[in-house]
Amino acid sequence: MDKFSGQKSAVQYLYPPVEPFDRQMMDVGDGHKIYVEQSGNPRGKPVVVLHGGPGGGCSPAMRRYFDPKVFRIVLFDQRGCGRSKPHASVEANTTWHLVADIERIRESFGIDSWIVFGGSWGATLALIYAQAHPDRVSQLVLRGVFMMTRSELDWFYGGAAGKFWPETWDRFQEPIPEQERGDMIAAYHKRLFSGDRAVETTYAKAWSAWENAVATVHSSGAGGDSPADYARAFARLENHYFTHAGFLDYDGQILDQIDRIAHIPATIVQGRFDMICPPHTAYRLAKAWGPNADLRMIPVAGHALSEPGISAELVGVMDRLARAR
Repeated sequence: MDKFSGQKSAVQYLYPPVEPFDRQMMDVGDGHKIYVEQSGNPRGKPVVVLHGGPGGGCSPAMRRYFDPKVFRIVLFDQRGCGRSKPHASVEANTTWHLVADIERIRESFGIDSWIVFGGSWGATLALIYAQAHPDRVSQLVLRGVFMMTRSELDWFYGGAAGKFWPETWDRFQEPIPEQERGDMIAAYHKRLFSGDRAVETTYAKAWSAWENAVATVHSSGAGGDSPADYARAFARLENHYFTHAGFLDYDGQILDQIDRIAHIPATIVQGRFDMICPPHTAYRLAKAWGPNADLRMIPVAGHALSEPGISAELVGVMDRLARAR
């Protein structure tokens, strides 16, 4: 889940734009090449940024949460989205492929351990990566926590969130026949993978509009019209991952295995009125994590990275880490 939107509202809190000193297409096997960039200080504190979705891609604005004099900032587009190729592909595209890609990037850049910064699906991936490679993570900074559980998917795609946004939920349901609305993920899956590009794009835009419409606390409920190529990758990849429950071994796996990373310090920044990933999840995670988890609940904020309160808090968190020895 998550797309970066409305970044102008947060710009006052961010560092000035900085250009990458390194851009490359990294061959990760399985026919995939992923876009990877580095910016900031080549000898600085390394931080890897994990974007949302799955399928959201990274944005130049994501570099701006970090002091470029202090941090070595690594961004990449996950398989199938952004500038990575093949576009919108779900072949050889699972959580475990992405975890392996993160490790390949770290090893390629000669980084021993790094700060892992991720929001929404990026927080999910950060948690799974850390549980798989706890010795490679020095700190976790998470935003809008999503743990890929059945209850979270049911909240957003089963109608619960729609009770707060009934007119927007109706627009999301409208293209689906009534007899299929009991499983919206499956109904959209049939159409997003129909093999007809025009049909896939139409339903991809509807899928993307539902999430985008409720991402910010001051939203009007209008989802907008995402560019066709972006929407198709975003919707297909999200739906693919959600159809397979994130490719986890069992429901609740992340929380159940929290002991693997309980020693790693974490800051969790959560919007109090997040309609996509409700605060209950972040609260449960912080409580299970114990004393090394610092939960920052932002009073008037929704889900988006671009919420001013969330942006300000994340910049503040990274500035404190910049000063830490």
